[in-house]
Amino acid sequence: MNMLMVLLGILVLLVLIVKFKLNTFVSLIIVSLGVGLGLGIPFNEIVSVVEKGIGGQLGHLALVFGFGAILGRLVADAGGAYRISHTLIDRFGKAKIQFAVLIASFIIGIALFFEVGLVLLIPIIFAIANEVGVSILYLGIPMSAALSITHGFLPPHPAPTAIANIYGANIGMVLLYGFIIAVPTAIIAGPLYTKVAQKIVPDAFKHKGNLTALGEQKTFKLDETPSFGISLLTSLFPVILMAITTIYELIKGYNLSDSKHWFEQVLSFIGNPSIAMLLSLLLAIYTMGIQRNIPMKTVMKSAEEAIKQIAMMLLIIGGGGAFKEVLIAGGVGDSVAQLFMNSNLSPIVLGWLIAAVLRICLGSATVAALTAAGLVAPLMAATGTNPALMVIATGAGSLIASHVNDAGFWMFKEYFNLSIKETVATWTALESVISVVGLAGAMLLNLFV
Repeated sequence: MNMLMVLLGILVLLVLIVKFKLNTFVSLIIVSLGVGLGLGIPFNEIVSVVEKGIGGQLGHLALVFGFGAILGRLVADAGGAYRISHTLIDRFGKAKIQFAVLIASFIIGIALFFEVGLVLLIPIIFAIANEVGVSILYLGIPMSAALSITHGFLPPHPAPTAIANIYGANIGMVLLYGFIIAVPTAIIAGPLYTKVAQKIVPDAFKHKGNLTALGEQKTFKLDETPSFGISLLTSLFPVILMAITTIYELIKGYNLSDSKHWFEQVLSFIGNPSIAMLLSLLLAIYTMGIQRNIPMKTVMKSAEEAIKQIAMMLLIIGGGGAFKEVLIAGGVGDSVAQLFMNSNLSPIVLGWLIAAVLRICLGSATVAALTAAGLVAPLMAATGTNPALMVIATGAGSLIASHVNDAGFWMFKEYFNLSIKETVATWTALESVISVVGLAGAMLLNLFV
C-alpha cells in the first residue's frame, strides 16, 4: 500500500508539472501533503512534517548554495571563466581542442551551476569553433558533458550536496570518489561519444548555433581579465579546502571533528562545506573585485543577481526535502528496506535505478536524486554500503535520458539549433552515457573501498 501511494504521488507530480505546467515547488508541496495523508500521517501533524522536511533540507544547504552561487557569478562577471577557457585552449592547440574545452568546462563547472555555465561558455565555444574551423557541436558535446558531470557528481552542486546530507556521506569523500569517477566519465561522454554522434547524426554537426537565444552577451578583452592562476585558484579554492581536510583524515585514519587538538579542529572547521564556501567567497571578493579596483557596490550587485538566480532552485530543493520527509514519516523508507532486505540487488544499483525512473518521469535531476535518496537511505544503512558512492550512483541515475520535460534538453536544442531527433541523439544520449558510466564507476570503486 505504501509503495502504491508513492507511485500515485509521483504520477500526480508528473501530471501537475508536465500537463498543467504548475510550478515545481508548488507541485511538490501539494503532492507531499496528499501523499502524507494517504500514508496515514494525521491532519494535525502533516504540516509539521512538511515544514521539518523543508527546514532540514535547506538548513544544511542554504549557506553552501548561496555562497557558491555568488562565487561563481563573481568569477564569471570578472572574466575569470573567460580567462580559464582561452588559456587552456591556447595551450592545448587545435589538435587537442576537445580536451582543452573539456578541462576548461570541468573547472568552470565546479564553480558554476549547470545553466549558468552553459550560458557563459557557449559564446566562447562558438567563437573558438569558428576560429579553428570545427563544428560547434564538436566542442559543445565535451563542454556539456563536463558541466553535466560536475552538476551531478560533485559538491557543492545542489543534488550531490543535498543527497550527501541524506546519506550522511562525508563531502570530502564524495569529492574524492567523484573526481576518480568523473574524469574517465567525462572522456567517454565527451570526446569519445562525439565520434559516435558524428556517425549517428552527421547533419547535426553542420548546423550553426543560435546565440540570439542567449540574449545580450558580456564581452571581455583577455588582457583586462584576471590572470589564469588567480582565476583557477579562486574557482577551485572550496575544493582545495575540502580536499585538504579529507586527505588529512585519510592519512590520520579518523574524523577530525572528533579531535581535541586545536590544529585539527581548525582544519576540520575550514574543511566544512559552508565555511569552505564562505572563505572562497571572501577570496573571490578580493581577487575578482577589490584587487581589480571594481567598486564594492558593483561586486555586491553581482552577488544579488546570483542569489535571485538560485531562489527558485532553493525552494524546489526544499520541496524535495518535504516530499522525502513525508516518505520517511509515512514509513515508505522502511517498506523499501524490507522489500529489498533479502534481495541481491545492490543499494548502489537501487539508488541509481529509482533516481533514473524519477528523472525520466519528472525531468528534474535534483528532485529525482532527493526522492531516491530518501527511499534508499534506510537500505544503505542496513547493508553498510559506502555512502559517498551512494551519492555518486544516485546522482548518476538522476542525469539519465534528459528529454522534453527537462529544461536542459531545450537549452541544448535551441543554442545548437538542432531538431528534436538530433537533440535526442546528442544531448539525451550524452546524458545517458554519463549516467551509465557513472554507475559502472561507482560499482567498480565499491570493490576496492
